[in-house]
Amino acid sequence: MGISGLGVAGCRFRLDEGIWNPCRKDPLPERLAAHNLVQAAWEGIDPAQTWDCHVHLIGTGDSDSGIWINPDMRSLFHPIQYAQRKFYLNAACADVESGVDEAFLNRLLRLHDGMAKGSRFMLLAFDYHYDTQGRRVLSLSSFHTPNEYARKIARRYPARFEWIASIHPYRRDAVAALEQAVKGGARAVKWLPPAMGMDPASPLCDPFYEAMARLKLPLLTHGGDEVAVHGGDAQLYGNPLRLRRPLDHGVRVIVAHCASLGTNIDIDKGRNGPRVANFALFSRLMDEPRYEGLLFGEISAMTQVNRVGPELDTVVSRTEWHPRLINGSDYPLPAVMPLFSMTLMVDRGYLTASEAAVLSEVRQYNPLLFDFALKRHLKVGGRRLDPVVFHSRRVF
Repeated sequence: MGISGLGVAGCRFRLDEGIWNPCRKDPLPERLAAHNLVQAAWEGIDPAQTWDCHVHLIGTGDSDSGIWINPDMRSLFHPIQYAQRKFYLNAACADVESGVDEAFLNRLLRLHDGMAKGSRFMLLAFDYHYDTQGRRVLSLSSFHTPNEYARKIARRYPARFEWIASIHPYRRDAVAALEQAVKGGARAVKWLPPAMGMDPASPLCDPFYEAMARLKLPLLTHGGDEVAVHGGDAQLYGNPLRLRRPLDHGVRVIVAHCASLGTNIDIDKGRNGPRVANFALFSRLMDEPRYEGLLFGEISAMTQVNRVGPELDTVVSRTEWHPRLINGSDYPLPAVMPLFSMTLMVDRGYLTASEAAVLSEVRQYNPLLFDFALKRHLKVGGRRLDPVVFHSRRVF
């Protein structure tokens, strides 16, 4: 049922890495920690500049976290959502009877122990779905992670975590909530428009954009089709061209996954323009000189089975983009085993068979180290991602 849930949800998958995360609790064995491939992943990297900008902070709300999840995700009457919840909690080693919030956090702390000292994870809050009247719509909300919880965890572990707020721009208190988040140390704002129900091109967002530009806070927003989180399912809101509005307000915009899934209408050619790959629309924006210094691409999930191909090839080979790319993991997705395939990476020439074997074994212990090392070592035509891609701190 779990595999069927992934497929019906629109995720492509392979089973050569297994189905369930083994959740090994012991540290990375010395033979792997000292392996040349693992050590070389950190060459040329300043860990203090290495902030994984896409780490979800989830749970079930069985603590004082304030986390909420849609009841459909607990119900077998909604098998896709139920299966996805099981995969996400297994990936985070938090599929337990009680203490889910604590288990999720403890696993994240252990994974951080396996990274280079000085690196940090940026924890994502996640707002509810809202309608155009500024009303919360629980039936279309998949889950909610409060800003206050993300802030609290980041403050508790300041050497490990930063945090990113999530504020829906249609909220009546959106600007006030943004100012409060900045005072609390938020480094950016996270949106997932297709699921959260905001149109980045709507005039309703203008007051929020003006405040973001004034406060110099970047917007980390999903681009392209969304298959991992249910909500309003308005895939048109993932159209990269709809991000012209915040960019033209002077907001720094980070497009998650470089909008590397799906197609959308080329609204530059009118409301009835042709359908074009979202990645091509993102590329168009990247190539416009006026958006240099404002528009960035974020590379989380681009090594997943459903994104490996021309889009990943372009991101690696267009070295002039590298100063405008930043790394994120989209944790816990690197630990959803069927979403990645080392066999596919070898078949397409990104890795050698020996490299893939080591990375696959590293993943059994630390999927975040795996995600980092995989991106550091993959090659396209002899080219690799520049270390600057992993120095994400510069954007925040």
